[in-house]
Amino acid sequence: MQTNQTVPHAPDRNTGNGPYERLIIRGVTMIDGTGAPPDGPVDIIVEKNRIKDINQGGLPESALENAHVIEAEGMYIMPGFVDTHAHIGGVNQGVPAEYVHKLWLAHGVTTIRDPGSFNGADWTIYEKERSAKNEIVAPRIYAYTCPRNWDKGFSALTVDSAPEFVNWALEKGFDGFKFINRWDPNVAKAVIAEANNQNLGTMAHLSQTTVARLDALEAARAGLGSIEHWYGLPEALFATKTVQHYPEHYNYSNEYHRFSQSGRIWKQAAAPYSDKWNKVMDELIELDFTMNPTFAIYEATRDAARAQTADYHEEYTMPSLWEYFQPNLNNHGSFFGDWTTKDEIEWKENYRLWMMFVNEFKNRGGRICTGSDSGFIYKTYGFDYIREFELLQEAGFHPLEVIRAATMKGAESLSKENGKPLEFGVIQQDMLADLVLVEENPLKNFKSLYGTGTLKFNPETGQAEKTGGVSYTIKDGIVYDAKELLNDVREMVKEAKITNY
Repeated sequence: MQTNQTVPHAPDRNTGNGPYERLIIRGVTMIDGTGAPPDGPVDIIVEKNRIKDINQGGLPESALENAHVIEAEGMYIMPGFVDTHAHIGGVNQGVPAEYVHKLWLAHGVTTIRDPGSFNGADWTIYEKERSAKNEIVAPRIYAYTCPRNWDKGFSALTVDSAPEFVNWALEKGFDGFKFINRWDPNVAKAVIAEANNQNLGTMAHLSQTTVARLDALEAARAGLGSIEHWYGLPEALFATKTVQHYPEHYNYSNEYHRFSQSGRIWKQAAAPYSDKWNKVMDELIELDFTMNPTFAIYEATRDAARAQTADYHEEYTMPSLWEYFQPNLNNHGSFFGDWTTKDEIEWKENYRLWMMFVNEFKNRGGRICTGSDSGFIYKTYGFDYIREFELLQEAGFHPLEVIRAATMKGAESLSKENGKPLEFGVIQQDMLADLVLVEENPLKNFKSLYGTGTLKFNPETGQAEKTGGVSYTIKDGIVYDAKELLNDVREMVKEAKITNY
């Protein structure tokens, strides 16, 4: 098999219609992203790339003249989804940006935050700028960088050079920074402080090589914007220890050690609703901290067979990506060569405690966003962003709270970190026209949002039939046919199988 040595840029936009001088989505039921219940039928009027009006009385026929009209009676509309942890493929996975972008849009994702921009500084900024101009088929891109992209390199980053690094990122056009793996806490705090001064965002995967000196609470006190996954959070909740109880043979670079032991950490933290647990949670909320749990990315740890046999892999997972997923000590997240029943049991308990904290954090007013981190651990772009919805519901979120996390809360987090007004994430007048139009009620069944749809009995035939999937994704007023995007992806996968195997 041959893989790409570099990640190809997305080609010029080859699909999508608009933006229109006047677009009317007629007779639709609206889920506005704020947590409000469905309301409709309404007529949503879009002019170019902005929502001009929401009409609840029914528009006269004369108002439809010179407008592009989508007849949407019986359909549901939501704000475009925001994936706040979305890698745009990678060299190791051998997948082109076009493949990734189209899978996101086909599942309603209109904005992504690329954490770390691991395809390179110039590469990511180029994709970001072309997406902003709608020259490519892609969600809006918030690009967060890391020291590996700096021409001076990680070793040159010190407390004194932190302002220089931040200014370099600002001049390049980045929106923020990602912290991952081994960081000097003082350097991290210096970057965070300068980033906040420059209205640049910060996010962190506080790995086990960092958390003994910088846990989630300490990072939040320093001004960190959000934590990814949960690393650093159980450590902030330790009440009877200061480091995780690692076995004596543990080696962080051995990913089986890393992930199997990560599944045993939440039970080492303070008990739910204990004084320590409550105190840490309350302070994080007071600091206006954001959590991006990415439940979906680790799901294979508690049920490997489910992740390995998902029904979308055959037609939608690139062969190079599928190969990357297979047990291999050299590939990140490909640690399933000797995964045991005991490991899965430990991770199920890990999820139970983790979900309890996340749900209560939300209940007390904390900000929870949705992120997928797909491209690893049997998780395919787009599909496993939707899986995050299901797992948030499992954690205790009402479906309206899930939609709010996927829309308004994600947009709110990016707005706050970058010092910009909220321009998407809610269906209301003057917002950007980022919208998702579906035929099935997503609040009844999130499975209806998968590109592969879901089974539903047809009362007329008495047979279970595939239904669902996104009908249209609208980004910046440009209308994309989600089924057409999925067809493009199927053809890419089919061609890759012929070419590379």
